[in-house]
Amino acid sequence: MGSWLTVTHPIGSMFGAMFAASIVDIIGRKKLVVLSSIPAIANWLVLGLASVPSIFFVGRFMSGFLDGISFTVVPMYVGEISEPQIRGLLSSAIPTTTVIGFLIINSLGAYLPLDTVSYICTIIPVLLLVTFSWMPESPYYFLIRGNIDAAKRSLQQLRGTKDVNDEFQRIAEAVRAEQENKGSFFDLFTVKSNRKAVTVTLGLFTIQQFSGRSVIIFYCKTIFEQSHTVISAETATILYFAVMLFFSVVTSIVVDFFGRRPMLILSVSCTAMALLTNSVFLYLTNCTNVDTSQLTFMPIVALIGFVVTFSLGLQTIPHLIMGEIFATSVKAFALCLMDIYNSIVETISSKYFHWTNDTWGLHVPFFSFFTCCILGLFFVIFYVPETKGKTLEAIQDDLKERDRVPGSKKNSTLDKPRLSHDGH
Repeated sequence: MGSWLTVTHPIGSMFGAMFAASIVDIIGRKKLVVLSSIPAIANWLVLGLASVPSIFFVGRFMSGFLDGISFTVVPMYVGEISEPQIRGLLSSAIPTTTVIGFLIINSLGAYLPLDTVSYICTIIPVLLLVTFSWMPESPYYFLIRGNIDAAKRSLQQLRGTKDVNDEFQRIAEAVRAEQENKGSFFDLFTVKSNRKAVTVTLGLFTIQQFSGRSVIIFYCKTIFEQSHTVISAETATILYFAVMLFFSVVTSIVVDFFGRRPMLILSVSCTAMALLTNSVFLYLTNCTNVDTSQLTFMPIVALIGFVVTFSLGLQTIPHLIMGEIFATSVKAFALCLMDIYNSIVETISSKYFHWTNDTWGLHVPFFSFFTCCILGLFFVIFYVPETKGKTLEAIQDDLKERDRVPGSKKNSTLDKPRLSHDGH
């Protein structure tokens, strides 16, 4: 039952992503986020009143559905309203707030009954409903709908100045060009620049999920219990998420300084080493006669090492790049596809974790996740481009540059990944 409760969330997320993609260009990014807070409030209240197990499945599904909306719409909104020099900070704050949620739930759940936790968590969507209603809509959305005056007012409100003519003209020209070639879902695969963007984001989310992210988060307490740690599983779990939050915030602050690629390379390689360390310890403890009684601190060290290195890149940067790399004309389709794919691989990794753990032991899934990170390291090095400091329009120009015939006078800035790239 536990494993199916785990996968109910990503299944709901797939439906939420498809729903969001179908209406986000109709009702707007901001309005969809605001409206989603209403079922979120209802969901927490229902969970607080739940008296039968089936309600928890419904609650997990609805939670996933709302996450599907959020992770489709919010990266789109943030990418469209932010300036290049702070886009990394704002975009990486999206998964960081998810970590805040993990920490709150696990901290409250360790000491309070479930119904009380549910009622307390109702406060969060209430705050979203009250505060986000006052935020401006994306100027890109207004331009897509042909409302030029509203788009300019939105940009002026976002920038805090009336002098936005140059930026507004650039955005308007880019949206006009993309709308003249109105994108479809199939353009994600038939247009070479879109195909490149799809490959990059699919690859990053594969690495993220098959590093063990979701199963370690969901089964963190169970893993600590099986590892016979020197402190209680509840305390270790709270410590785990507190460390994840701290380093996710650090990443949000420094990602626009160091760049996406260097932080991803550091994160993936060090995460692999943390996973290997934990796999070796679990193998020695559970499958051999080696005395590891003096090394009971190792699971905590390895998992804290995992959360530190994972949070320095893999936790936040895939979502950041997802919001940057797609053209406006196909962005709704792309973010929907990414959320559906992320939900599928999350489900697969969860079931794989259960199967390998039950069949061979906990060390096997950890070693598998290590192997995935090693393969992912090569993917990042040879395929993921740097988008640091570039406008959304410049990123699209660079991706399209790859389609030009050899001998073009312009050189593509994304033909070969670079460790840093100062942009427009």
